[in-house]
Amino acid sequence: MEQRKEHPRVSVVVPARDEEAHIGACVQSLLRQGAGVEIIVADDASQDRTAEIVRELAVQAPHLKLVSVPTLPAGWTGKNQALHVAAQQAGGEWLLFTDADTVHAEGSLPQTVQRAEREQFDLLSLSPQQEVRTWWERAVIPLVFERLAQLYPYARVNDPADPLAAANGQYLLIRREIYFRLGGHEAVRGEILEDVALAVRAKQAGLRIWFGSGRGVVRTRMYRRFAEMWRGWTKNLFLLYHRDRRAVHRAAAGLALRYWLPQLAGAVLLLMGFPAAGYGLALWVYAGREQVRYAARLRASGGAASAALWVLPGAFLLFLLLLNSKRRYSQNLGVEWKGRRYSPHLPDKQP
Repeated sequence: MEQRKEHPRVSVVVPARDEEAHIGACVQSLLRQGAGVEIIVADDASQDRTAEIVRELAVQAPHLKLVSVPTLPAGWTGKNQALHVAAQQAGGEWLLFTDADTVHAEGSLPQTVQRAEREQFDLLSLSPQQEVRTWWERAVIPLVFERLAQLYPYARVNDPADPLAAANGQYLLIRREIYFRLGGHEAVRGEILEDVALAVRAKQAGLRIWFGSGRGVVRTRMYRRFAEMWRGWTKNLFLLYHRDRRAVHRAAAGLALRYWLPQLAGAVLLLMGFPAAGYGLALWVYAGREQVRYAARLRASGGAASAALWVLPGAFLLFLLLLNSKRRYSQNLGVEWKGRRYSPHLPDKQP
C-alpha cells in the first residue's frame, strides 16, 4: 500500500548569495525547530562556499533542500527572484521567508506559527534583535531602528483600520494560500522593499497582519563591514521614508539640530571664551539631555542604552546616509547590492 506523503507544516525559505559567513549558523538554527519544518535554501549564483555548506548539512537532514536560482530576468531584484523560485517548491501550510544572516531560537518557529493560528493572523513579521559589535554598528543601527519605530509604529501597523503597513523581510511568516493569492514575490518582483510591499498588498486586501519585536525569537548581525552598511542603508532609507524628499530633509535636519550641531557649535563657543562660553555650555547641556533621552528610549525598547554613547557619530553618519539615499534615487543613479545595480523608477511627481 502506497504511503501518503505528509506536507510539512512550515516551509522556511532562505535566499542566499555569497553567504558562506552566515549560512551555516542560520541553517543549523532552523534545523533545531522541530518536526514538520521544511527548509529551502535558494542559492543565487553564489561564488563562494554557500552551496557547499548547505549540501554538507543536507546529508544528515533530508528536509533541507538546496535549489539553484536561474539567471536574473529583467525587472526583478535578485532576492525576489530567489524567494519566488524557492516558494514554488515549498509544500508547507505556512511559509517563513528569512535571511541568511539570521539565527533562530530553538523551537521558536512552531510557537510563532501556533500564535499566528491562534490569533488568526494571515501575515506575521518580526523585527529581529540586532547584534552590534563595532563602533559604527553601535552608532548607526540602533539609531536607524529608533527612527523606523517612529515611521512604522507597531500599534498603527497592527490596527486593521489604519492603512499603514510594514513588515521585515528578515522574518516574514505568511499563510501559503494567502501568499499565492496575493501573487507572491512575482507581484512585487521589482520592489527593493519587497517585505513592505507584501504587507501593503495584504492589508489592502483586508487580511490580518501583525508586526512586532523578534527579541528572544530571532537575531541578526546585518552588516559586518562599514561599506556593506553604507550600501545597505543607502538602498533602503529613501524608500522607507516613502520616497518623500521633504520627510528625508526633515529627518536629516532633526538629527543635526538635536545631536551633532549643538555639540559642534558649543565647542566653538567654548573656545571663544567668556561670554560666548556660557552659550556653548548651554548647547552642551541641551545635547547631553537629548543623549540621555535617547538612552532612555533604547532601554524602554529593550535595547542597550550604552549605544547612546555613540549617538554623536551615529547621528552624523545617519544624516549623511539619508541625504545620500535621497540623492541616489532622486538623480536616478541607482543603488548597488550583492554585486547588482538597481535603478527603480520613481513617480514623476515627487514632493
